[in-house]
Amino acid sequence: MKPTLVLKMGQQLTMTPQLQQAIRLLQLSSLDLQQEVQEALEANPMLEMADEGDDDFSSRDSSSDNEDAPAVTLPEPVALDSIEQHGHAEEEGNWNEQIPSELPVDTQWEDVYQSSASSLPSNDDEDWDFTSRTGTGETLQSHLEWQLNLIPLSETDYQIAIALIDGINADGYLEESLEDILASLDPELEVELDEVEMVLHRIQQFEPVGIGARDLSECLLLQLRQLPADTPSLDQAIRVVRDHLELLGNRDFTQLMRRSKLKEDQLRDAVSLIQTLNPRPGAEIASGDAEYVIPDVIVRRDSQRWIVELNQESVPKVRVNSHYASMVRRADTSDDNTYLRNHLQEARWFIKSLQSRNETLMKVATQIVEHQRGFLEYGEEAMKPLVLHDIAEAVGMHESTISRVTTQKFMHTPRGIFELKYFFSSHVGTAEGGEFSSTAIRALIRKLVAAENPKKPLSDSKIAGLLEEQGIDVARRTIAKYRESLNIAPSSERKRLV
Repeated sequence: MKPTLVLKMGQQLTMTPQLQQAIRLLQLSSLDLQQEVQEALEANPMLEMADEGDDDFSSRDSSSDNEDAPAVTLPEPVALDSIEQHGHAEEEGNWNEQIPSELPVDTQWEDVYQSSASSLPSNDDEDWDFTSRTGTGETLQSHLEWQLNLIPLSETDYQIAIALIDGINADGYLEESLEDILASLDPELEVELDEVEMVLHRIQQFEPVGIGARDLSECLLLQLRQLPADTPSLDQAIRVVRDHLELLGNRDFTQLMRRSKLKEDQLRDAVSLIQTLNPRPGAEIASGDAEYVIPDVIVRRDSQRWIVELNQESVPKVRVNSHYASMVRRADTSDDNTYLRNHLQEARWFIKSLQSRNETLMKVATQIVEHQRGFLEYGEEAMKPLVLHDIAEAVGMHESTISRVTTQKFMHTPRGIFELKYFFSSHVGTAEGGEFSSTAIRALIRKLVAAENPKKPLSDSKIAGLLEEQGIDVARRTIAKYRESLNIAPSSERKRLV
């Protein structure tokens, strides 16, 4: 076939690097966004951070005609009682319309903003805190080794103790047998099994109480034996834990009273004492870094209105450096001027992307608060069913955009801090033909279990029947699924003496 030139017409959707960057910024959490902004500041000389209380920055925020040095501005707080519903908001496609025509289409974001090779600062950085950036939380092993160094031990006993501590898991239990620990020691030490057990008894006297136990019964006994001798019901509790722990775990109180020869009130006091013990003593010691949450949106009550506003601490105050921007000459095509002009264009788009992120987050948060106002006023039982499509239709955006906005974004409310995805839930039908949120059903299950008779706890079928009396049609297996998600034990395990 002879090669020829053919002219065809067609439509194609192309995502420019700038639009890709705007979408990527949209799904970043507050901490990730701060890191992204810091990398942009290091790579682009046209960008700078505004200082707290900078009058010049404040004046730029209020002036919309300053095109040479734009800055990120915060959307105005919204009072829900004053909101008017106008149907759909701006379409996502407006992002494309905001792209300035002078942006070079062949510019790649990766060509301008290279990832930082190292986050370590220079030697003269006085704000650098090595401990806060490289330190980790105290582990259980380090906590035990610290106590080990405080007691006098021979070199042989010290080596045995280190081997024992290494065999203790995060819950505080000794996972390996004493025979395996003995086999792992250096044969030149000539250690006997009795010596290993003697050192284990020394470790079991460390804090937290109950550490180094080989099973649950030994763990509880270690804690009971360290209580004062005049503790009420101490002897009865030791007898139950030592001889009848399996019956106690099965809640077979009738058989337990018969075998332990305890009366009901004596068994009740002994069980109450046992319930004050910690079955996982190792969990008391922190074993990891703390996770911090910075709320992106703040919701507060003002008289009869709910005010929705972005958290100023989480929004980076970025602006274009006016000094460098004034050095760009329009008609100059030199390499230096081209370099400045390209970075100025990239800085403007980065600020526009941040601005779009703030406005989109504000729209979505406002619609969520408007829809879930009952939750803010009355609690989880007033939570309404909500899916991504509902918010997407209200703000005129795609569901994928709503999913990006609500991922790793948090809202501070009078009832606590919640991820935006928390306010979305499925629904079940009601007898009147309405809908009931699954979050509200979980709250009702928790409320019913909290008010049940401990001697006769509610089964899943009974809970389903009680909800049906309220007009909520939920299957028993659905109740079981919701109960397990709330970490509520089955009725057979919730039974207890009163």
